[in-house]
Amino acid sequence: QLQLVESGGGLVQPGGSLRLSCVVSRSILDYDVIGWFRQFPGKEREGVSCINSGGSTSYVDSVKGRFTISRDNAKNTVYLQMNSLKPEDTAVYYCATAARQISSIQAMCLTPRLYNNWGLGTQVTVSS
Repeated sequence: QLQLVESGGGLVQPGGSLRLSCVVSRSILDYDVIGWFRQFPGKEREGVSCINSGGSTSYVDSVKGRFTISRDNAKNTVYLQMNSLKPEDTAVYYCATAARQISSIQAMCLTPRLYNNWGLGTQVTVSS
């Protein structure tokens, strides 16, 4: 059974940085798109950033210029480098895989229901 394990969350001060990792239990080349999503209390999950097998990326407007998604195919790992963190970035962050890219990478990142497999999430708290 496919497993995704997120790590790297924690407590950081505003302006600080964290790097999240998502380790997948099989080759990430088997999945067209891998995404990072986040969930605020009482809200639905929203796409943060996604990357496809060709390296194309998408970011939600609120993180553009601050977050960077990357992948290491040899390690079956996808990263989310988060810089200049703000209190409003506080959330549980999840990674997820989509077997097929059925629309643009931007649209894929806006549609969590297109992702079949999810990790358990890692908490990111930005507070002074």
